[in-house]
Amino acid sequence: MATPALGSILLGTTNPHRLRDWYTAALTPGDAGGGFTEVTPTMFACTFGDTSLLIDGRDDVADKNSAPGRVILNFHVDDARATADHLNALGVTWLVELEEREGGLFGTLVDPDGNYVQIIELKG
Repeated sequence: MATPALGSILLGTTNPHRLRDWYTAALTPGDAGGGFTEVTPTMFACTFGDTSLLIDGRDDVADKNSAPGRVILNFHVDDARATADHLNALGVTWLVELEEREGGLFGTLVDPDGNYVQIIELKG
């Protein structure tokens, strides 16, 4: 059996339009030539690198994530400082502001549902 590929990550939310709009503004997937596409009226999909992010409207989840450290979405960026400046202009909430660590630059912010999102610029 071949090792399977991680094809997508699904975020369940009570407000899929808000979350889609936030990820669009924060991480500008439209710049890559696509942005989010509507799968159903309450599900949206966008590809970041080789992995798709699905945002799904659900009624079996809370408005806010009660254990946001359980899964962290890591977005690898070419210029973490420019990305952080863009995010700051949007008024995001940082859990850990951009900082230099042994492997590169890391910053952790919180999306509108309380999920942790990390931007990473690895040292090359």
